[in-house]
Amino acid sequence: MNISKKNLLAQKRRWRIRKTVQGTAARPRLALKLTHLHLYAQAIDDDRGVTLVATSTTSKDLRGQKLRPTVKGATAFGAAFGAKAKAAGLTTVVFDRAGRRYHGAVKAFADAARAAGLLF
Repeated sequence: MNISKKNLLAQKRRWRIRKTVQGTAARPRLALKLTHLHLYAQAIDDDRGVTLVATSTTSKDLRGQKLRPTVKGATAFGAAFGAKAKAAGLTTVVFDRAGRRYHGAVKAFADAARAAGLLF
């Protein structure tokens, strides 16, 4: 398997964070994934191994907005995810930023999700 050093170090960061960030039924793990074109977020109960709430910019309700992984797009996406999570009955989560720095689009998503009513 030929993995570049950059990808290998990113995977090690994800594993290191995952050791401490665990989702439960009371506080699911809010996992955020950013690619160069789309954003994906899901609330996961790691105890049971199930996804409670998931959405992405490729879903039907967000596809027409043409959201991209910029600060502006992450803000709108965070608000949409926060509203969907609140509708599903989630109030508190544990934020899993997947080894990314807490700035830019990651921070914009987190702030918008908090503004929508999620606590983390």
